Amino acid sequence: MKTRNLIFLTAVILSTACGVNDSDPGDFNVIPYPESVEFYGGRFNAAGKEFHLDSSLDREIADAAGKFAEHLTLVTGKTSSVSFDEGKRGFIFCKDSLAQAESYTIQIKRNSVLVSAGDYNGFIWAMQTLGQMFPPEWYSDEKADVAFTLPCGCIKDKPRFGYRGVLIDSGRHFFSVEEIKRCLDIMSIYKENRFHWHLTEDQGWRLEIKKYPRLTEIGSRRAQTQIEFKADSLDGIPHGGYYTQDQIRDVVDYAAKRGITVIPEIDLPGHMQSALASYPSLGCTGGPYQVAQTWGVKKDVLCVGKEETFTFIEDVLTEVLDLFPSEYINIGGDEVPKDRWENCPACQKRIRELGLKDKDGHSAEQYLQNYVTARVQKWLNDRGRKMIGWEEILEGELAEGATVMTWRGTGENVDSRIWNYDVVMSPRGYMYIDRYQSHEQDREPFSIGAYLPVENVYGYEPYDDVPEYGKSRILGVQANLWTEFIGTDEYLEYMLLPRLAALSEVQWCQSSKKEWSRFRKSLDHSVEIYKKLGLTWCEYAWGIVGMGENRQKARTAQELQQYLDERE
Repeated sequence: MKTRNLIFLTAVILSTACGVNDSDPGDFNVIPYPESVEFYGGRFNAAGKEFHLDSSLDREIADAAGKFAEHLTLVTGKTSSVSFDEGKRGFIFCKDSLAQAESYTIQIKRNSVLVSAGDYNGFIWAMQTLGQMFPPEWYSDEKADVAFTLPCGCIKDKPRFGYRGVLIDSGRHFFSVEEIKRCLDIMSIYKENRFHWHLTEDQGWRLEIKKYPRLTEIGSRRAQTQIEFKADSLDGIPHGGYYTQDQIRDVVDYAAKRGITVIPEIDLPGHMQSALASYPSLGCTGGPYQVAQTWGVKKDVLCVGKEETFTFIEDVLTEVLDLFPSEYINIGGDEVPKDRWENCPACQKRIRELGLKDKDGHSAEQYLQNYVTARVQKWLNDRGRKMIGWEEILEGELAEGATVMTWRGTGENVDSRIWNYDVVMSPRGYMYIDRYQSHEQDREPFSIGAYLPVENVYGYEPYDDVPEYGKSRILGVQANLWTEFIGTDEYLEYMLLPRLAALSEVQWCQSSKKEWSRFRKSLDHSVEIYKKLGLTWCEYAWGIVGMGENRQKARTAQELQQYLDERE
């Protein structure tokens, strides 16, 4: 018992003793960069080292440490055994009950690596840091003929924001479970902990709901897809797919093991044309409707004058709650045209019954959406969950306790009322990663437009132009990958990488720790990781434009300017 207390005390001392001394040993390329790093000289050889686990570790933490040891055995070819004991050499995993959420400390000596954290995610992030400190062969699935060593030193780390999100839109284009898991793997490497899964859209319903089977029988497939900006640029190729409830549970579990919470989005009352095509009575006109084949905001939305619609919403969300244990459920709430409600007898009757009127620059129909939002929010709250939605839910009035995801602009460009609520920052100018990554758009895969290179993502500062009282309401930052024109796994990864690396430092690092030159150097190491994982990435930061067989050397600044001048 005395020995175990000494181990714990050592972890506590180390968690406060690590100073800031960034004397880089030359191969430290961890992204996101830790809060403090100190190196002593010398190295620890990890091959064949034993793992000693504190008996107080939760089963999940012990299992994760065991998986780490198994993988070390695989890549080194030397067995690393695991035991619950008080070893003094090798890897020592120790619980630190005083540690902040998701924080960790790593003390590396010539004969030992002491890892301490207070919760599951803290240990996961510590192991991800160790993985990045190893050679890139760590990410292979076979024995590697390289030395798996670590520089001696002390790393103390904790995140700047608790919410570090990535959205992937499976509604507009469907991606397999295998591809979603590949995205989760890279998110975990970069310590991103919220996977916002956009599962329903006008163009496709992707989630099996057993009480409403036509949502996937009909709503998951569209006849063809718009492939350019013109609405008549249709490819004539059916597109579809959906996730069974067993697949959803598998993904949720897979993500949790990697420190990631899956937040589902069931976008309502707009972006629901796939649901209307499946159940026409849910609309104001009764149809006929079809699963949308083109992009853009659609006028047909759920008819919220009918109680049938709320029965549908609650039935769907009941099954959603059973599948997703996340604290938050995203209900969308964005881009809801009011055209149908203005001319719908049932919706107008609801407006009269509720006594809703035009006031304060908002229409009665906007207040009707507030009614929908508040009703769904209360339903979720009564079941122990929280509601999050896009910033349009602010229009009119918004009940207390909601969380708002802002996308239209940065701090100075948002509705000032937003700072009365918890907020996730996701401004499109920095965080919409469906945009082009170079000015050479004629040589890039076709995209939604605009320009967002990796350095612009890296340069985002969430507190800029935010009033002091609003800064405490910011839960974190999220990047969004909408997929109107992204229909393959390779293109999905190309748009994510390396921008997820830049995003991670915005989310994790204090602004004083961000440094572009250091980060840019570390990206070279990340690329080697991408190669080992078989991922696709944008190479514009390395002077290459395009994807796959279309890759080519980027234009010089002079050539690019000449090209842009000719276009004008």
